Amino acid sequence: MKYRMLALLLVGASRLEAAQTVTVSTAVDLQNAVAAANAHGGNTTIVLRDGTYTLSATLNVAAPDITITGQSEVRENVIVQGDAMSATAAIGNLIRVAANNFKVSNLTLQKSRWHLIQIAGEAGASAPVVSNVVFRDAYQQLLKVSVNQANYAMTADNGLVEKSLFEYTAGIGPEYYIGGVDLHGGKNWVIRDNTFRSIISPATAVSEFAIHVWDRSANALVEKNLIINCDRGIGFGLGVKGNTGGIIRNNMIYHAANDGQFADANIELATSPGTKVYNNSVYSVSGYPNSIEYRFAATTGVLIKNNLTNGLITSRDGATGAVGSNVTNAISSWFVNAGQGDLHLATNNPAVAGGQPVAGLIDDFDGDPRPQNGVDVGADQWVSQVRPHPNVRAQ
Repeated sequence: MKYRMLALLLVGASRLEAAQTVTVSTAVDLQNAVAAANAHGGNTTIVLRDGTYTLSATLNVAAPDITITGQSEVRENVIVQGDAMSATAAIGNLIRVAANNFKVSNLTLQKSRWHLIQIAGEAGASAPVVSNVVFRDAYQQLLKVSVNQANYAMTADNGLVEKSLFEYTAGIGPEYYIGGVDLHGGKNWVIRDNTFRSIISPATAVSEFAIHVWDRSANALVEKNLIINCDRGIGFGLGVKGNTGGIIRNNMIYHAANDGQFADANIELATSPGTKVYNNSVYSVSGYPNSIEYRFAATTGVLIKNNLTNGLITSRDGATGAVGSNVTNAISSWFVNAGQGDLHLATNNPAVAGGQPVAGLIDDFDGDPRPQNGVDVGADQWVSQVRPHPNVRAQ
């Protein structure tokens, strides 16, 4: 037994010694550090000093436990970029991940022909963590989680995307085939505390969702996100490429008038049985009549409860579920600053204490505990003190 214990200790010590940290300050250094980490077998943290890193090739992460992070922890101070946001740009993806336990944090990613990060589910790249990252100005979806549709047994599962900003800085996207987080086939993802802005199609057709969970994905938790002026907000499933289960809660979604020509539903379940949608706040003056839609006969057993909207909650194409305790006639004066997407409750109104308990509902958009003198409808639990502007979590 003592020899076995000694062997285990030696193996653990070897792994500890194998871990390494590399600090870089140029794009060439960064590209070399990723290549060296792959050759080393992973287990490497690559720290980027403040500056701009213009890549000459995709960063291909092919070994597990590789971290890329900004040294200062100020995400605007470290910019990793391709050559252009264009269909003819030289850099397709900035980062492609084909291994487990990848982490990226504290930096800005911008300009690519395809995606800023692609997590390759077809390579089984599970348990990625994305935290405090700015995603902006990709020609397609900003963060893509892909899958081989001939082999759904291999997927990227158990991911976390948090405290990040997804945006198009021109206030509109370059084409319709854009989105924020585009999740194919993934199980048990958590997408929380992020901000999405201006994911808007300029022409041809509606853009993809700010957050899209579909194509045999299951059991995602999407909570406490702020979505402003995006063609579509949160979508689970899409036609025959459905989703199973999951929760959409405590999100704030705002869409201004005349901001894009293809505004659609703010929350949509489109072949997504067993999904729970509760305590979201939606205020849209885009002209599209439905705030929340659940669609298709395969969408069964859904729960849609305690949502605060100024538009309809609508079943389409035979979808069924339990719908109740929603308030669908909200007006702008109920909110701190609806025109800026701040959907904190401004005053005592019909949303206050108008909801019902839901299993799992323990706090609100800000992390304030629920209930407090009853369950409030929407993402915010009203309290008497003045509320801060949204993005209090430093988005």
